[in-house]
Amino acid sequence: MQRLSADSPLSSFSPEYFDPSLLKSQSIQLEVGEIEAELGARPSASMSGGVLLRQGDRLAGADKARYDSENKAIVLDGSVRYEDLGTLIASDSAEFAYVTGRVRFEGAEFYLSNGARGEAADIEINQDGRLELNKVNYTTCPPDSNDWLIEANEIDLDTAAGVGTARGVKLRFQGVPILYAPYLTFPLDDTRKSGFLVPEIGGSKQSGAEIRVPYYWNIAPNYDATIAPRYLSKRGLQLQTEFRYLTGSMDGILDAEYLENDDITNESRLKVSLDHRTLLKRGWRNLVDIEYVSDHQYFEDLGGSLSASSITQLDRHISLDYHTNNLSLFAQVQDYQTLDDAVAPEDEPYRRLPQLLVSGSWPDRTLGLRYGFNGEIVNFDRDIGVTGLRLNMAPEIALPIVRPGWFITPAVALDYTTYQLSNTLPGEAKNPDRAVPISSIDMGMVLERSLKSSNRRIQTIEPRLLYVHIPYRGQDNLPVFDTIIPDLNLVQLYRKNRFLGIDRISDTDQVSLGITTRILDQNSGREFLSATIGQTRYLTDRDVTLPGEAAPTSESSDYVAELRFLLHKNWNFDIGHRWGDDSGGVTQSDARLQYRPSTNKLLNLAYRYRRDTLEQADISVSWPMGSNWSFVGRYNFSIRDEEVLEQIYGFEYESCCWGLRFFARENISNRDGSQESSFGLQFVLKGLSSAGSSADKVLERGILGYSANRW
Repeated sequence: MQRLSADSPLSSFSPEYFDPSLLKSQSIQLEVGEIEAELGARPSASMSGGVLLRQGDRLAGADKARYDSENKAIVLDGSVRYEDLGTLIASDSAEFAYVTGRVRFEGAEFYLSNGARGEAADIEINQDGRLELNKVNYTTCPPDSNDWLIEANEIDLDTAAGVGTARGVKLRFQGVPILYAPYLTFPLDDTRKSGFLVPEIGGSKQSGAEIRVPYYWNIAPNYDATIAPRYLSKRGLQLQTEFRYLTGSMDGILDAEYLENDDITNESRLKVSLDHRTLLKRGWRNLVDIEYVSDHQYFEDLGGSLSASSITQLDRHISLDYHTNNLSLFAQVQDYQTLDDAVAPEDEPYRRLPQLLVSGSWPDRTLGLRYGFNGEIVNFDRDIGVTGLRLNMAPEIALPIVRPGWFITPAVALDYTTYQLSNTLPGEAKNPDRAVPISSIDMGMVLERSLKSSNRRIQTIEPRLLYVHIPYRGQDNLPVFDTIIPDLNLVQLYRKNRFLGIDRISDTDQVSLGITTRILDQNSGREFLSATIGQTRYLTDRDVTLPGEAAPTSESSDYVAELRFLLHKNWNFDIGHRWGDDSGGVTQSDARLQYRPSTNKLLNLAYRYRRDTLEQADISVSWPMGSNWSFVGRYNFSIRDEEVLEQIYGFEYESCCWGLRFFARENISNRDGSQESSFGLQFVLKGLSSAGSSADKVLERGILGYSANRW
């Protein structure tokens, strides 16, 4: 803005012939260096020596101006500058109609708050901030660059709605026309609007060349939909739709995909899913999570990712829950769709039709006691095998004693389970039951000291011991509906039952002992190091087993250890390790090292081991190669199978106002181990839109910590 010098003659100008009733909103403040005015039937005025106009948040200035009483306007001339909250305009001349609030500029340059700029033969700006431009160039590139440029006969920039509309459009990239369109809309901010999104392109060996043309429909402020035809050259035309909704009490997403008569399988392919939540009155909540696919190969053929191709079960459930400070209620019906043909019917998971759960905790009762209760009733259903009802009740009484730096909690519980079974074999009980007392003592300490090397850091030592006694109760006559033996970890180490599920309660007399140490910033609480090791010692044999399982004879569990270490401000190291003498050495190991010195520099190294199951190494990277280029990649290798599971190699180019991503990918896409090859290309014009495949999504899934939002 050109401003008057300190020695310019200034005067406040509010002539009587400016009728305030004509003004549409706020009054105008006019400051000038010199003024010559003629009053009368047709008043006029000439201003020079610097002119400044203010109306609310709008400000305009020029070398000189004149008052046009016939058009009720002020005409600015010479080094005209205009500013409001979202716009800066510079031109040789302008006309300000003070009644309507309209400002018109001739031969103007403009700058918007979102970084866009351009030039126009003329610009008209309304009082609400709407810009209408003719014979215009538009870009979001900085002033020293015009890498991409929109040339249009007309552009309407609605800054309030966050939408730009252009007519007679030519899009140039590096000076070369790449798009002609009679009509084009583009965003000025994150405001939603209906319209076609830029097509996505890609290809794969399995489905051929791919093009996807999404249309976004902004139905209402709380409803929208995306409709996307997707053409696969080897399969045909697929229609993908997504509908989103949000009200005061509920929200959700409904997805549907349909491919009629797949050219490879000669069958129509369908996927439907609903993810819904309703917040009811008085603390109740309803959740719906349903997904269905037409065939077992759907995700392998059309899923597009390693994780999707490995899906073997689709969980579908409708639930209702309620929570207070002391009580929780949960009810659901649950079903599964099995997608793996290798799963036998007798091994498929049971349907829960329905399941009712209740849990409660009432602390600080008489003598400091805490009362607890867990209960469940569930009807297990399946097309083959034993089915029926299971009722479980487990009341508990505990005496928590908590003091600064330590705690001890003795507890006793009674776990009672009874069944009402159908489809049993001859001679098997239809109404078996089981009652097991459970006693335990849980105790721990938190010791703390300041580190001599730094007065801002503290170290804690946190030992914990859990003793559990459960007598033997014969349970071989009970069915197994949903009970397994989970992998041992630090959570499982401090569980009282070694089984996950209540069809079996393990007999035991055991002591679980662990110790954790942490190094913390005492001001912020930031954790620099956390290390834990623990083991369970068994004082007696355990005789309760699952069908076909031998009774364990080891006197102790494996050792379980975890370490999280912030090596330096840019280095993070995590390791989980499990080993034991009785189990023959290392059972499980996971390690990950991440180096991230800046947002565009990232290196991950990872290793996973499960004895007799898998051994994998993984490296992923996103690293700059010069000022504009970056390399991105991932290499996931199965050491056990001597096979590459997934490899991604790509490059990114980023300039001030545009970017390019390209990747080539090869991964296992089927449960039989067959490989899939694909590629993706994404072209981004910053502040306008992007074209190409969803390359950013592939890279975000494959590279831990990678984010495409930095562009």
